[in-house]
Amino acid sequence: MEPEKRNFFYLAFAYLCAGLGIIGAFLPLLPTTPFLLLAAWAATRGSPELHRWLYHHPRFGPPLIAWEEKRAVSVEAKWTACALMLTSWIIMVLLTDGWLVPAITGTLFLCGGTFLVTRPTP
Repeated sequence: MEPEKRNFFYLAFAYLCAGLGIIGAFLPLLPTTPFLLLAAWAATRGSPELHRWLYHHPRFGPPLIAWEEKRAVSVEAKWTACALMLTSWIIMVLLTDGWLVPAITGTLFLCGGTFLVTRPTP
């Protein structure tokens, strides 16, 4: 892929993820941090200005810096993510007829929650 096209892809992906992360800061069911991590990753390849803005932003910068330096996640983010996964899983169990999808999803949520909870706290 040509460098200009590759940079445009990274730039567009970075802005899309940053936008979703910003929306997630206001909507409780949309996660913020994963989208900001993806935006920061893509911005390093497509937009140094966006990367700088994300890391210097008063709300978005500290979690990104904590993740980059220590792979740390705040206690609030851990509780919120685990509570939302549990709530989603309970709703899925109540609304689906079979057991396979809830079992697979529950296993994935359990793995994701375990990974999240075992991360250090900043």
